[in-house]
Amino acid sequence: MASLKKMLDSDKLNLERVGFLLVDDSPQALDILSQVVAGFGARSLTKADSAAAAKNIISRGAIDIILTAGLMPEENGYDLTRWVRREAPEDARHVPIVVFASYTPQSDVRFARDCGANFVIAKPLVPRVLLQRLFWIAHEERTFIECDEYVGPDRRFKRQGPPPGTEGRRAEDLRGKIGAASEPNMSQDQINALMKPAKVVL
Repeated sequence: MASLKKMLDSDKLNLERVGFLLVDDSPQALDILSQVVAGFGARSLTKADSAAAAKNIISRGAIDIILTAGLMPEENGYDLTRWVRREAPEDARHVPIVVFASYTPQSDVRFARDCGANFVIAKPLVPRVLLQRLFWIAHEERTFIECDEYVGPDRRFKRQGPPPGTEGRRAEDLRGKIGAASEPNMSQDQINALMKPAKVVL
């Protein structure tokens, strides 16, 4: 993918030639996000204060990465993500998308993933976390899936760990064999004794 190649300069992240689309209905949040991304070295920043405005921008020109708030009035960031994956111009459908969410329970993360987002990041924004996710996107090796039920990066990566070339534990780090027990198993009486509340004299 051309936009990912633009980001990598050997093992360093080069964002000078990457076109960012920043989407948030809050002017303050949009300013903070743009300052953070500009601080990473990005020079091409386009702002949109709604999903509708973002759609117009995407339809008119090339965007390499979309950073969008999850919750917005009318159409939200999840609607925008689904639209990009299924209805945007062909050259925009594979664009990496990061969604920012105030609450990130597993159900919301799964929902964003099922809409086609590459990553979900919890608010308030932590620059280090965003930079790490951008680095992961640059090293992305996930297959892009297109079928009736789902369009977006392959969702089956949870147990694989972060992309190659980045820090963190991966599936292959786990030992294949656990080995034999070094001590005999505890009896049920011993287990019960451990679980039983102890009386404390003060």
